[in-house]
Amino acid sequence: MSLFVMADLHLSLSVNKPMDIFGGWKDYMQKIEENWQKKIKPEDTVVIPGDISWAMGLEQCYKDMEFLNKLNGRKIISKGNHDYWWNTKNKMDNFFKSNGFETLNILHNNHYAYENIGICGTRGWINDGSAEEDKKVILREAGRLEASISSAEKAGLEPVVFLHYPPVFAASRNEDILDVIHRHNIKWCFYGHLHGKGHLSAINGEREGVNYRLISSDFLQFEPMDITKIVQCDNL
Repeated sequence: MSLFVMADLHLSLSVNKPMDIFGGWKDYMQKIEENWQKKIKPEDTVVIPGDISWAMGLEQCYKDMEFLNKLNGRKIISKGNHDYWWNTKNKMDNFFKSNGFETLNILHNNHYAYENIGICGTRGWINDGSAEEDKKVILREAGRLEASISSAEKAGLEPVVFLHYPPVFAASRNEDILDVIHRHNIKWCFYGHLHGKGHLSAINGEREGVNYRLISSDFLQFEPMDITKIVQCDNL
């Protein structure tokens, strides 16, 4: 069994909003499917940290979730800033169950086990935090990350964090999210959200004891990244 990651699929089978209009995104869904099925086996696990579907509601995202469910592997999915279809975990779980989407699992205030690793995470938020409403969202997201990591630790697992927003970006820092990451001695943090020119300012490497990796789909050339060995070597 292997552990893979790729964020920002931006699936658009449910609504007419393809990403092909942007540079580097031509035939992206075909590339995702082909690369995915070549690399990933049914017994593998894939973490998808946000921006999964352009659908505006839970019922509307059926075609995108059907597409994702048919791909190989167990999928652990969390919320991104464009996941307007997102709902309560109970409603999403029931939606998946009623439609037979058995490979899809929601990461929200919880964790999932992969061998000795706890798959943890939340959406995160923008690093600015200057607006009062942003501060409230950041504190809520930090609390969700705390709950996710703590649940993994209670299960005796070593937490690995998957976020949609980068907690550090160029010179910008999300101190509330970083406080949770540092207090729990997180060694690996994978994040998405950044596209195009944003790739140039992404943090890819060690910063204050944490290894960061950008894993948005266009940055990865629409090929899921195998992180099995790197996270296992650090968590033995």
